Amino acid sequence: MTGLLNRITINPKQCGGRPCICGMRIRVVDVLDLYAVGLTAEQILDEMPDLEKEDLQAALLYASRQLDYPVFVA
Repeated sequence: MTGLLNRITINPKQCGGRPCICGMRIRVVDVLDLYAVGLTAEQILDEMPDLEKEDLQAALLYASRQLDYPVFVA
């Protein structure tokens, strides 16, 4: 499962250093936004044919891992 995270790259010279899929200029947040407006995985893959099913899974896993850090309030 953690092998999916290898599909996420962060390059300061690409998309302002935001996490992207497989070094492409498709940001993780772009995939998440499509899910948020109600598209299914199949619809996202139709919309972005360069992506693979595993890329979508990687985006969700990456977001989940990023949100799992505790937030300390002073």
